[in-house]
Amino acid sequence: MGDHFIRHIALLGFEKRFVPSQHYVYMFLVKWHDLSEKVVYRRFTEIYEFHKILKEMFPIEAGDINPENRIIPHLPAPRWFDGQRVAESRQGTLTEYCSALMSLPVKISRCPHLLNFFKVRPDDLKLPTDSQVKKPETYLMPKDGKSNAADITGPIILQTYRAIADYEKGSSSQMALATGDVVDVVEKNESGWWFCQMKTKRGWVPASYLEPLDSPDEAEDPEPNYAGEPYVTIKAYTAVLEDEMSLQEGETIEVIHKLLDGWWVIRKEDVTGYFPSMYLQKAGQDVAQAQSQIKSRGAPPRRSSIRNAHSIHQRSRKRLSQDTYRRNSVRFMQQRRHQRLGPRSSRSALKEQQQPKTERPKPQPAVPPRPSADLILHRCSESTKRKLASAV
Repeated sequence: MGDHFIRHIALLGFEKRFVPSQHYVYMFLVKWHDLSEKVVYRRFTEIYEFHKILKEMFPIEAGDINPENRIIPHLPAPRWFDGQRVAESRQGTLTEYCSALMSLPVKISRCPHLLNFFKVRPDDLKLPTDSQVKKPETYLMPKDGKSNAADITGPIILQTYRAIADYEKGSSSQMALATGDVVDVVEKNESGWWFCQMKTKRGWVPASYLEPLDSPDEAEDPEPNYAGEPYVTIKAYTAVLEDEMSLQEGETIEVIHKLLDGWWVIRKEDVTGYFPSMYLQKAGQDVAQAQSQIKSRGAPPRRSSIRNAHSIHQRSRKRLSQDTYRRNSVRFMQQRRHQRLGPRSSRSALKEQQQPKTERPKPQPAVPPRPSADLILHRCSESTKRKLASAV
């Protein structure tokens, strides 16, 4: 076996096919030891046959000798008739089953039987042909991995995009494109890498090389959030263009605009700029998985770096300039500071009003000096003077 093994198996969903007859197949994303990712399609009857052989190969771990020694997970047998409701309800069971398989001892999780079952087959590379009546319907697993049989959603209508330029793939997990190629997008990842399928090919494609057929794609980007979300850099990056930011690993920043091409606008103090979202992660999340994606694909190219891009839409992409981001960011920060200071000032004024006031003593009027007798006699009239003289 060597180092050839499977790192992880994820259930993407299932497809309802009508050729040669109506049946259901489950879609698995298999991540291998070399960080490559392959999509395989298996019927439930195939999975159950694989499960039976696995139990025969390891009877002790299957609990055939002593039930207490069983570590191989259980899998219910297929029914006589499997409808859409059954296919939906099995998704949770298969997700738990695959997770349990990967946690088994190496002699089981890396045995040739398991590796061969999840290898890519020629049928996996052929997209299902459309019947004259119906086109195959794709049902994707919810993001939280939970599936409720009583709440069956309708088929996922995959969005169709067009390549604006030639793209040469950089690894086996990616898909090459030629200008004008039309692809169906299976998954839009925040990293800016989208998993697409086209004819007989499947793989990861940079979102910057794709545009919707019906309208320009700037309307799909969310609105900026100048309140910001705290993130931590898990890989250093040196700016190549003027509107990008250079940061070291372990720095804390705020994300103010999550763009679909994987290049987010971040804020460090009062400075803003573009930064690859693959190099960012919220605190407390698993860094190992994110770093493995960086090794396998790296940051996607930016739209501004694509040469000879040909769009079918007359109206070009509308992107805010970094000057606009900075002005709006500074304005938002000033308003937030003002709102924070406002309540404090009100509380201070209220506190002053509630404090008891000390009354100051009122000033007493000044008492004029008492006039002397000579002054009084000088101010009296002549008759008054004679009366005073006779009294004396």
